Amino acid sequence: MEPSNNDNKYYKAKKQVREIKKFYTTLMMYLIFISGLAMLNYYTNEFRYPWFLWAAFGWGIGLFFQGVKAFQWNPFYGKDWEERKIKEFMDKDSDDENTIKF
Repeated sequence: MEPSNNDNKYYKAKKQVREIKKFYTTLMMYLIFISGLAMLNYYTNEFRYPWFLWAAFGWGIGLFFQGVKAFQWNPFYGKDWEERKIKEFMDKDSDDENTIKF
């Protein structure tokens, strides 16, 4: 028995919600941890050398990519890029089959 289309949509939506929840949890941990590091940095040297920014920058890069994945944001391809490319390649292949080769 094959799963219905609604089942597939449900599981896809459930997976995306799980990814978004994971992102928000990580974001909260990021804010708490980086704030703690900033306080520690201020306590030790009053921001003469703001070393906590190194941790904030490194973790922030990972958080950015996690957000991109969770919200399915892709500025390079657009929404229907994959479907358009598939159609383009299929049309090209059918045109190649219809041409006479010598």
